[in-house]
Amino acid sequence: MTKNKKSELKIKAIENGTVIDHITANKALHILKILDLPDAETHNVTVAMNVSSAEIGRKDIVKIENRELDHKELNQVALIAPKATINIIRNYETIKKDKIILPDKITSIIKCTNPKCITNYENEPITPIFNVINKYPPVVRCHYCEKLINTEDIDKQFE
Repeated sequence: MTKNKKSELKIKAIENGTVIDHITANKALHILKILDLPDAETHNVTVAMNVSSAEIGRKDIVKIENRELDHKELNQVALIAPKATINIIRNYETIKKDKIILPDKITSIIKCTNPKCITNYENEPITPIFNVINKYPPVVRCHYCEKLINTEDIDKQFE
């Protein structure tokens, strides 16, 4: 049986909001968790997982209606999906398209995996800070104890 364009399923376009595309396959649910989505009735969220992509083989897509992500949220997405693209949609048109850029420093998104790190002591309210050592795949170093945290350890924090 041959496939034609009409037989392929399409994801509904959104009028206004954000589309996160080219997410590493099977990581869309991590993104939903870090962005606390779906949060309210005002934000419809569409997720497509493990879809084929000519560019990266397999990918996930997240569409968030009526919401544009702020700088802090983009940093969170960059840690999980460093090769993702962000599309801002207004009136069904893409008005802005950017690749995500992982910043050189990450604050408050993840925890240090070293149980003896000062950021993990309950009586020490210290915000975790990480210096990005490698952008892809992401590897970060704790500012306080210098523990290296790799992609697998980062992913485990969002499961």
